[in-house]
Amino acid sequence: LFKKLEKKVVRGRVVAGEPRIDGRDARTVRPLAIEVGVLPNAHGSSLFTRGETQAIVVATLGSLRDAQMIDALEGSRRDRFMLHYNFPPYSVGETGRMGGTSRRETGHGRLARRGIAAMLPSEDEFPYTVRVVSEITESNGSSSMASVCGSSLALMDAGVPLKAPVAGIAMGLVKDANGFAVLTDILGDEDHLGDMDFKVAGTTAGITALQMDIKIQGITEEIMEVALHQALAARLHILAEMNKVIAVSRAEVADNAPRFRTLKIDPEKIRDVIGKGGSTIRALTEETGATIDIQDDGSIRIYCDNRDGLDLAVFRIQEITAEAEVGKIYEGTVARIVDFGAFVTIMPGTDGLVHISQIADQRVEKVSDYLTEGQKIKVRVLDVDARGRIKLSIKDALDDAERAAKASHAPKAEPVPVADAPDDAD
Repeated sequence: LFKKLEKKVVRGRVVAGEPRIDGRDARTVRPLAIEVGVLPNAHGSSLFTRGETQAIVVATLGSLRDAQMIDALEGSRRDRFMLHYNFPPYSVGETGRMGGTSRRETGHGRLARRGIAAMLPSEDEFPYTVRVVSEITESNGSSSMASVCGSSLALMDAGVPLKAPVAGIAMGLVKDANGFAVLTDILGDEDHLGDMDFKVAGTTAGITALQMDIKIQGITEEIMEVALHQALAARLHILAEMNKVIAVSRAEVADNAPRFRTLKIDPEKIRDVIGKGGSTIRALTEETGATIDIQDDGSIRIYCDNRDGLDLAVFRIQEITAEAEVGKIYEGTVARIVDFGAFVTIMPGTDGLVHISQIADQRVEKVSDYLTEGQKIKVRVLDVDARGRIKLSIKDALDDAERAAKASHAPKAEPVPVADAPDDAD
């Protein structure tokens, strides 16, 4: 009896235009509290509170290898955006078993995901896998839309370049013989006692996701128009408050997030990067700590948890795939000495010949007087013939100071004594 009376009084007051349960009018959004960066070690995080509904949201970035593999009827595919919604019993003041994901959590998570997914950058623009987890810490109406708002904030805090910020709001309806009233930002009790739960997510420019749960036979075009109009006003209000905290995505990802670089190499060089049995790429990943993805078209994506490792991985790959440029000076290592010159390694797997005539300005009788195996020297590339053989020169790579120093240390011939001429010689 009491529940029937409660329902009748609440619905009658709403349709009559009187204040709602918490004293608001039909169009007012509950007070908002918004923070970003609340978890310093997370790649991106936010705390979004609307009235008695609160979500703490965490965004984590990974490489494309971390994308979720989905086996569907039409075949396997990879999903690089995951949004997980958790609704523990304590968020509504209850106790209960916290086990696997419930149907409700799955559905709310999918709705929030649809609201955000349309604003994500393409894989070419942002080649990361993104996982968002929304933990509902308290709930009194529309926790899924709080997850949409919190997810947008966390992603921008993580440096994900969203096309536009996204917000969501839940609209309610009370309809009887005397008319109808559309309610903005409904409470849990208004969801229970009302006729509709209409969730709308979107940006300032349009809607990204809709979901309607309805308890009556249907709604009219007028009700839908009013609901969408009020939802727009509420969404713009929430977005304005969100923009006061963070309006655009951060310019860079967090220091502890994976960093990436994309390179393009000649597909013929892929085997050089991989090496025999994968030896080269394994050595690269062990040395730099980077994850390296190689595509058949020669595109290479490099991910690393720190900038130094990323820079080193890029440098090593450029070394492996580089081709000798005529006229360019390289620092090489003497690999082998022969009678007619020396072979010098100027890049990994790339050797060139320094002919004995190109070692010094003066005549060189013995190569070993000037060079030793393992010695670091500067050489200039003179020519690369049709067979890929590289001609190098040491003397052409020397500047004036180095040239003078080399000359002073060069082996000198013993002087030939000359007899003094007699004093009376004419």
